[in-house]
Amino acid sequence: MEFSVLPNDIEVINQQLIRHFGIDTDTGKPMWRISWSNDQTEKRRDNVTPSGIRLLFPTVMEAPKYPWIKDRWILERLVLVPEVNQTDLPSQKQSYECMYAFEHTQTHGMIQPSFAACKFIVDTIYASMGKSSLAKYVDEEAKNPLESREKRINKLQEELFGDESSLLGRTITGEAITVPQMPQKE
Repeated sequence: MEFSVLPNDIEVINQQLIRHFGIDTDTGKPMWRISWSNDQTEKRRDNVTPSGIRLLFPTVMEAPKYPWIKDRWILERLVLVPEVNQTDLPSQKQSYECMYAFEHTQTHGMIQPSFAACKFIVDTIYASMGKSSLAKYVDEEAKNPLESREKRINKLQEELFGDESSLLGRTITGEAITVPQMPQKE
């Protein structure tokens, strides 16, 4: 299968990846994308032609980027080309690199990508780099519904109404004090 135009469901996933993980501000390229492995090529400096003929001097040739990955959807990340490799890839300063091939490990069959799977992979990669955590949002109200609800309501009341006594906040600034109970005469 060769794809000159990506299928609609893959385009939708790529748009979700852009919305969630962003684009490179210099080039406008997505930071993460799904692509078909057979469609990816790169201009590489080499002294061996695709047919196996050894050249005297290296030349820049267009070659398949992932010759070891055939007929698979891949999740790629936009990275800077290290200075060491810039002589091998003379035409670009950035390159997409394969982070995951959607392949079933036991049957070696193709898996259809999903945004949830891509997000999990990206989050795992970022967590291993120390950029963010895999901890999910924890809803305090779900854990302690009564205490959390009361705390939230009290906070809202304080924000909305504040001190409605005739003291008008003087107790907070220290200008006035309150006596909780008058002493009783016996």
